Amino acid sequence: MPNQLKSSLIISALSALYLHSSAQHVNIYHKDWIDFNKNGKKDIYEDPKQKIASRVEDLLRQMTVQEKANQTVTLYGYGRVLKDEQPTAAWDKEIWKHGLANIDEMLNSLAYNKSAKSSFSYPFSRHAQALNNVQKWFVENTRLGIPVDFTNEGIHGLNHDRATSLPAPINIGSTWNTSLVRKAGDIIGREAKYLGYTNVYTPILDVSRDPRWGRVVETYGEDPFHIAEMGKQVVLGIQQNGVASTLKHYAVYSVPKGGRDGNARTDPHVGFREMHSLHLYPFKRVIKEAKPLGVMSSYNDYDGVPVSASSYFLQDLLRREYGFEGYVVSDSEALEFIYNKHHVAANYKDAIKQALEAGLNVRTNFDPPSTYLTPLMELIEEGGLDIKILDQRVREVLTVKFKLGLFDHPLREDIAIADKKVHTPADEEVSLQMNKESIVLLKNEQNLLPIDVNKYKRILVTGPMAEATNYTTSRYGPSNNPITTIKDGIINYGKTKALRVDYAKGVDVVDKNWPESEIIPTDLSGEELEKMAEGVRLGKESDLIIAVMGESEREVGESRSRSDLNLPGKQRDYLMKLKETGKPIVLVLVNGRPLTVNWENKYLPAIVESWFLSNQSGNVLAEMLFGGYSPSGKLPISFPKSVGQVEMNFPTKPAAQAGQPGVGPNGWGNSRVVGFLYPFGYGLSYTDFSFSNLQLAKKQIRPTDSLTVTVDIENIGKRKGAEVVQLYIKDVLSSVTTYEMDLRGFEKVELNPGEKKTLQFTILPAHLELLDQHNNWTVEPGKFELFIGNSSVNLPLKDSFEVVN
Repeated sequence: MPNQLKSSLIISALSALYLHSSAQHVNIYHKDWIDFNKNGKKDIYEDPKQKIASRVEDLLRQMTVQEKANQTVTLYGYGRVLKDEQPTAAWDKEIWKHGLANIDEMLNSLAYNKSAKSSFSYPFSRHAQALNNVQKWFVENTRLGIPVDFTNEGIHGLNHDRATSLPAPINIGSTWNTSLVRKAGDIIGREAKYLGYTNVYTPILDVSRDPRWGRVVETYGEDPFHIAEMGKQVVLGIQQNGVASTLKHYAVYSVPKGGRDGNARTDPHVGFREMHSLHLYPFKRVIKEAKPLGVMSSYNDYDGVPVSASSYFLQDLLRREYGFEGYVVSDSEALEFIYNKHHVAANYKDAIKQALEAGLNVRTNFDPPSTYLTPLMELIEEGGLDIKILDQRVREVLTVKFKLGLFDHPLREDIAIADKKVHTPADEEVSLQMNKESIVLLKNEQNLLPIDVNKYKRILVTGPMAEATNYTTSRYGPSNNPITTIKDGIINYGKTKALRVDYAKGVDVVDKNWPESEIIPTDLSGEELEKMAEGVRLGKESDLIIAVMGESEREVGESRSRSDLNLPGKQRDYLMKLKETGKPIVLVLVNGRPLTVNWENKYLPAIVESWFLSNQSGNVLAEMLFGGYSPSGKLPISFPKSVGQVEMNFPTKPAAQAGQPGVGPNGWGNSRVVGFLYPFGYGLSYTDFSFSNLQLAKKQIRPTDSLTVTVDIENIGKRKGAEVVQLYIKDVLSSVTTYEMDLRGFEKVELNPGEKKTLQFTILPAHLELLDQHNNWTVEPGKFELFIGNSSVNLPLKDSFEVVN
């Protein structure tokens, strides 16, 4: 049967299933408006020609208190809280007969959650029709017909069955390619649109400063400027499709004390000025420059005040200073934590009161909406919450719904086209390119890479991550796409070059005593020695060893923080035994956070950081290892040498990461490891580049002026490759302590051998401002130094300019 006919039959069958609401009402759909309240006349809120503010006020005037309350709550979709895949007659008796703010993850066949598996998630047109049916119920069966906002996750591709899969956010950050990230955002937004989703929870703008933290893998890295540039492109890409982008996690979420996750998620030890300069900077920039329609409030407190109950964060900063005009949704259970974790509310009602008064719009948790709505209604009836507060929270939610066009076109009319618009061959090419550009070459002694197939005819692939698959699919991304493991990718490539490729796992990711073994080492067991012996035997018979080591999705991710940063389990023991074979070893790291691979860096000739690639990981890695393309990724986060150095980051305050004196009256400090293992912005290539001809348009500027900077870059090697040109600025003298230098510009450029290009950067006043002693953002007069190179420590070009009044 032709696919087009099959899709048409499916859609017809779905439509036939859905008769409940259409049989209940007269026709409410007119040529250019919808009679949402079924009163037979065109109300202001139903008139597309009216201003949004007028439509919102007209609708708000018609709403009951219960209907208003319902616009402040999320219903988790099928398989999470909702038990029905499609509307039923029983819905007329459910609390959502009065409407809902949003439905989250509806029929997406959530990865690794069997209860959420649905036949409506695929084909894509079937899902679009299924969400149409749900939306139609809200339009036709609720009194005022207020549409719901269909939300979904999307941090590395839309969280939907067989949507286009992107690598993990830490990979995306490693590309340093803003135009590619914009394309990725467009894919996420377009796929959401055609599948029927109207709001995507991405990007994550958290600034990772502690690699022990489990969610480093879900961030773009540690530098606020870099994160802002990445996140801005994601928002612009999504919202150009008419779909909302919701930023998370606001705010100061990514530095829980000691890097702890799980039940902690509190107590960030961050100074006020550091909070604004580092952790709030990406949110401020992205909100001002990309105008996202959503923000997710975080679980944690700051300086004793839960963010989700803080008018300072949700009103003063977010709406008044940053100009946010969307709605704030709580991270799941963030509202409840005000009461049951932070203990600053006397009871649940008090927590609801604090959150709504502070500026939270929509509560989200993994339980029925009535759990929240019942105490909210009691609170209102008791006079505990001013109805004007509720009105304002609802006003902000409804404004977003009008901006999204939900009151003009609540139902998708082009259902069948979803099968042609979601996960296209062109989308797969973008994903492939993003995977390639995210790989970082950390070490390449004597140019071992790319692998010379004429020299190395027999190769051993070994290590616990060579056959792993689950790390390519997370709770927050696409699922059910075919996966090529790293082992299979290398084997398949080897066949094209007449190579013999053997495989032995050799060691597990963790040992049976892990995580206790991170602090109490144990001897190798007989079983472990036996596994390693097989790999060592094959290694001796091979010309080269590719060891694929690291962390699985069980050691890194949400609620998966670590106490140590070495390779977990007995992986290093196995590498030591492989080294004794005398054969060259290429270490491929598969991990979601910086690791303290000091021994590996000292004794192994080649190290590749692949992070968590998507389902194409095996083919992408094999092509890179054998020279199909030159690696171009750069680290978006520093690698410390020891967990004892944590926190150790870029940017840093002057001398904050310096060593200890070895001479003089306090010269007993030769006892501490200093310096980065790999610095921020670092990454090698198969070719070489040179920088020259740094030119500043002016040597003096006023505080309100911009400054144009040009520089030449040339590929002086023998292969085609891409380099990331990085620009840093240092404020030489300031009224408050500033960072040693700040990243203030970067551009990725691809060059053929011998090719040269001139790049232009623009330094804006905002790039020079600081938060002064009076808590005002200002550009202070004085000297600024400017550096250009290809990492935070390799900056061959330097100049300076002066800001004058």
